[in-house]
Amino acid sequence: MTTQNDQKTVGRSSITRTDVSETCPAADNLPAWMFAKIVDQLTTAVCLTDTAANILYVNRAFTEVTGYAASEVIGKSTAMLSDQCTPPRVYEQMWRQIKRGQPWTGLLANRRKQDTVYLAELTVLPVRDEWAQTAYFLGIYRDVTAMHHLEQQVHYQKALIESMVDAAPAVIALLDENGRVILDNHEYKKLVGDLRVREPATEFLSALRETLGETFPWGPHAEHGFRDKEVSFDPGGKGQPRWFSCSGVWFRERDGSAANFFKPVRQTYLLLMANEITSLKREQEAVSMNAMRALLAEQEKVRSMREALQAAIFQMRGPLNLIAAAHDLLERRGAQSDPALRNALRQATTAGREALERLRALIPQVPSEAAAPVNINQLLREVLELCKQRLLAGGMIVDWKPAPILPAVTARASRLRGMFKQLLDNALDAMEGNRHQPRELRIATGVRDQTVQVTIEDTGPGVPPDLHWRIFEPFFTTKRATTHTGLGLALVQEVVNEQRGVIALDPDYTTGCRWQISLPIQYAEGA
Repeated sequence: MTTQNDQKTVGRSSITRTDVSETCPAADNLPAWMFAKIVDQLTTAVCLTDTAANILYVNRAFTEVTGYAASEVIGKSTAMLSDQCTPPRVYEQMWRQIKRGQPWTGLLANRRKQDTVYLAELTVLPVRDEWAQTAYFLGIYRDVTAMHHLEQQVHYQKALIESMVDAAPAVIALLDENGRVILDNHEYKKLVGDLRVREPATEFLSALRETLGETFPWGPHAEHGFRDKEVSFDPGGKGQPRWFSCSGVWFRERDGSAANFFKPVRQTYLLLMANEITSLKREQEAVSMNAMRALLAEQEKVRSMREALQAAIFQMRGPLNLIAAAHDLLERRGAQSDPALRNALRQATTAGREALERLRALIPQVPSEAAAPVNINQLLREVLELCKQRLLAGGMIVDWKPAPILPAVTARASRLRGMFKQLLDNALDAMEGNRHQPRELRIATGVRDQTVQVTIEDTGPGVPPDLHWRIFEPFFTTKRATTHTGLGLALVQEVVNEQRGVIALDPDYTTGCRWQISLPIQYAEGA
């Protein structure tokens, strides 16, 4: 035992005179026993060996970690601490490095006296003598078994969660409060490739924000999420629109950076989930399309009746005004006029006005309809489907270029649908009479300045420039057929005005007609 104590003293003195005095000049004035006492009270295990790895000194923490007392290990090789679980290459790499005079840090599987294996984080520091030669090795141990176990648990749980999220049939993305996607699953990545948009999550949120308006929860102070909000992507051309039901949940996580350790800062994240409901929507559309055809047929009859009655009233008003004017003229002449003629004209005027009132009373009323969010892309697709047979029969080409996502427009859906149907019918009428030019119908949608933009082009004969200012007049028509009363575009203008929108015929388009419609996303009903 005496020899072992002498070895400990030698080790302590050597460290004091060389390394410590070099880094801290004031250490020369401190007694050697103070350094030994400090090292002995460290909570980190310390072991000093010679260059052959024979143990010269250990502190109290070493005993707590390994279970070996100083008397049981001093003079013995550190190999007694090792377990066969550690690959030989780890020791080889350690010895190569420390023999070059460089420190080494790594993990070793060691065995305690109680015959249990633990994971030790070991740092080996070469200790030089007065001649700058490595004389000792200082080993600093730390039991990191529990930490390693916790890290593995976190890793496995993370891998399990990621596997479950990736295997989920729903589209899942995690966004920070700035809207950046920081985590997504396999279905989301497939959606990126399928839709070919800049970022599906951004498009989802943009559409939701437009649909929900001020009620859309967003930002670090958002408390409530949203559930089952429908969003559609329309690729245009021959591609069919895809529908998704979106839900979102906000949650907050504490920022784990060192700068915010004493001042907790919580980061806000949005978990966005989307289930594709395209099949369900198509089934619903197939059912509703038949009902819509019947409804539109009924509306067409009502519209035709309204137009016929309004045309009759318009035509009767001219002669009636002449009769009334003649009666007023005779009344001003007084006794010089023929009393019988005056009486006949008065009776004719009265009877004519009564007839007009009866005709006005017969005009069918347009059923009232509440305004609701409407997807213009969906509405136009429905109208194209309604015109499908006519398009095929006329050999017409349809170039459909919708914006992938459009914000909803607050509107009366049936009125808006009827407006687009009227514009398409006008375009088809024009192209059916054009036998020498290709028959192409081009429809495009987009968003600009809080409005939905719709462009409809045809390759018909167009409208002469001198008639552009008259086309919205009631009963004015450029069609030769006597079945047209000329109320179509007047009704189109009426619906656009209801929406506080704008419709115009492009004067620079010379190969047919180009209608440009601008509809505000929201408008104050009744304003």
